[in-house]
Amino acid sequence: MSNKACLALLLDGPMQSWGFTSRFTRRTTALHPTKSGVVGLLAAALGIDKHGTDEATLIERLSALECTTVTLPKKCAGGDIPMLRLSDYHTIGGGYDDDEWMKRPRAASGAKLDTVLSERHYLLDARFGVLLEGAAEWLEKIAAGLRNPTWGLWLGRKCCIPATPLLVGVGSDRCDAWRQLLEAAGLEEGRLLAEFDHVVEGNAAEGLDAEWLNDNPLAFGAPLGERHAPRRIRQVRRQ
Repeated sequence: MSNKACLALLLDGPMQSWGFTSRFTRRTTALHPTKSGVVGLLAAALGIDKHGTDEATLIERLSALECTTVTLPKKCAGGDIPMLRLSDYHTIGGGYDDDEWMKRPRAASGAKLDTVLSERHYLLDARFGVLLEGAAEWLEKIAAGLRNPTWGLWLGRKCCIPATPLLVGVGSDRCDAWRQLLEAAGLEEGRLLAEFDHVVEGNAAEGLDAEWLNDNPLAFGAPLGERHAPRRIRQVRRQ
């Protein structure tokens, strides 16, 4: 009997944001879930402390899971709901009265800090499926964490709350997990993965058909610049 299995997730929410170059004042989003974002969800469910001595080892185990993300349609009475992108304007600081300013840090010169302007991007009405393949025992432990998560779970950013339970189930193989995902998403039984846009792990043999994304997490508690490594992916368009 094979020790391999496949975990299926359904990522459905009014807002999602999957950053992979999101630093400083411009916080963009990919058009599909990043592996870093998915692993972050699992780490939060399992209660992995990013300051713990075993964090890097546990994140490595999660990152080693083979990941496929699938763009799923979202339907209403009138047909499919299109996925849109929202650009949201933020300000940080400014607008405080004198008492509030006394509590804020000041620049080296002693002057009050200026307002910071920030632009953040979100996906609206997006729905994705995720298939994670790996050792059955490890996937069952992850599934138990998702059923009773240690910390809050969100779809990329803290304001992006899931609209449905994330966990679909653990299948005996990829085909079984895909069948469960179709059922959970309310889609017709027997539809093929090739009918949907999806992103799979790439490999060196694919050459120019694959691309690189800096979203393979190493340790979320590491210093900036040391938290992620490049990952080869391949985007497959629906047939």
